[in-house]
Amino acid sequence: MRTKLAMYEPIKSTDDGDDHQWREKKDIESASSLQISSSHYRPSLPPDKERLASLDVFRGLTVALMILVDDVGGIFPAINHSPWDGVTLADFVMPFFLFIVGVSLAFAYKNLSCKYAATRKALLRSLKLLLLGLFLQGGFIHGLNNLTYGIDVDKIRIMGILQRIAIAYLVAALCEIWFKGNHNVTSELSMIKKYKFHWVVAFVITTTYMYLLYGLYVPDWEYQISTDDQGSTTFLVQCGVRGNTGPGCNAVGMLDRMLLGIHHLYKKPVYARTKQCSMYSPHNGPLPPDAPSWCQAPFDPEGLLSSLMATVTCLVGLHYGHIIIHFKDPKKRLNQWILRSFCLLMLGLVLDLFGMHLNKPLYTLSYVCVTAGVSGFLFSAIYLMVDVYGYKRASFVLQWMGIHALPIYILIACNIVFLIIHGFYWKKPINNLLHLIGIGK
Repeated sequence: MRTKLAMYEPIKSTDDGDDHQWREKKDIESASSLQISSSHYRPSLPPDKERLASLDVFRGLTVALMILVDDVGGIFPAINHSPWDGVTLADFVMPFFLFIVGVSLAFAYKNLSCKYAATRKALLRSLKLLLLGLFLQGGFIHGLNNLTYGIDVDKIRIMGILQRIAIAYLVAALCEIWFKGNHNVTSELSMIKKYKFHWVVAFVITTTYMYLLYGLYVPDWEYQISTDDQGSTTFLVQCGVRGNTGPGCNAVGMLDRMLLGIHHLYKKPVYARTKQCSMYSPHNGPLPPDAPSWCQAPFDPEGLLSSLMATVTCLVGLHYGHIIIHFKDPKKRLNQWILRSFCLLMLGLVLDLFGMHLNKPLYTLSYVCVTAGVSGFLFSAIYLMVDVYGYKRASFVLQWMGIHALPIYILIACNIVFLIIHGFYWKKPINNLLHLIGIGK
C-alpha cells in the first residue's frame, strides 16, 4: 500500500536521543561506512523529503509476484499456493505486503502532533480498506466469464486480502501511536525498550492464537452443497478433536464458521487441490472415490484467527522500520536486519521440524517466522542495491508499481481491466478480445 508519509523529512528529534536534526545526507552514507572502495561504491541516497526507494521497490516486486502467481500459478504448481502444509512462491506474497506495510508505518507515525487525530485517520483508512475489499472480493463481481454483477448479502464473503491488510495495519498503527516509549534511543537495547509494548502485543497475539489453535475443541459439523440437477446435499464432517491442524477439523475454520457463518466463507478452498480431494493434485480435479467429506466445504484463507496472527508479520516489519528511523549508518542497519532475519528463519524452520508445519491458510507461527525472515533478507538486499549502491534505473518499473500498488491491485489483480475489456463484444458476449487471445472461456 502506498504510504504518503514514508519520507525522510527534516525534524527535530524528540525521542531518539539525537540533539541534531534527523536528516539523511549523502555525507553520512560515505564509502567508509561500509568499507567499500570508492571505485565500486556509488552512493545515491535519498535527499531531503524523497521517498526511500527500497520501500517502493519492495512493494512493487510484491505486486509483480502477485500478478505472476495469479496468472501462471495454475499452470506451474511450484509457484501456486500450497494446497495445505508447506510454502511456495505464492505463499510469500501476503507476508511481503504485511511486512512492508509495517516498515512504512514507522515513517508515517514518526512525528505525531495529536494522537487522537492520528487514531481517527488510522481507523478511517482501515475502514476504507475493509469496504474496498468487501466490494472486490465479496462476490459482487462475478468473474471474467460472466458480465453480470451483484451478490446476495446472505452469501457475501466477509474476509479477504484487503480486509486482512486493514486489520494488520490498524493494530500496528495503534501500537505505534499509543504504545511508543518517550525515552531516547542510543543503542539497540534502548530501541527495544522504547518499543517494548509492541513486543508485548505481539506476544499476547501469538499466545492467544496458539491457545485457540491447539486448545479449542472442534466438534462434528456439517455443511450443504446445492446443485441445479441434484438439489441440496448435506455432508457430515466428523471431528471431535483438539489441536488438529488438518483441513477439516482445525480451530481456525471452526471459529470462522461460528463467528462469520459458513455462507460467508470462501467457496473455493485451497485444500481442494490436495491428494485427498483431487485426482489431479496439485491441480484441481475430480474427487477421488474415497475423498473426505470436508473436501468441498468452504474455508477462508483470510479468516479471523489467521488474520489476527498475520498482524505479527506487520509488527515485525514495523520493527525493521524503527531500525531505519534510529540508525543512520547503512552498515548498522543491514547488520541488524540480517541478524534478525536469520534468527526468524531458523526459528521457523526448527518449529516446522518439530511438528508446527508451515501453513499459510492457518498462518502458523512457523509460517510467520519463515516468511518474516525471508522478507527481511529480501528487503535488506533491495535496500543495499537501490538505496546504498544507487541502482535505481534498473528498478524504476518496480518502484513505479510500488508507488501505485493499490490501483494496480484493483485494476489488474482483481480483473477490473479485463472485465471492462470483456464488456465490449461483437454481437455475442463470446466474441470479445479476451476470448480471442485465450483469456477466459
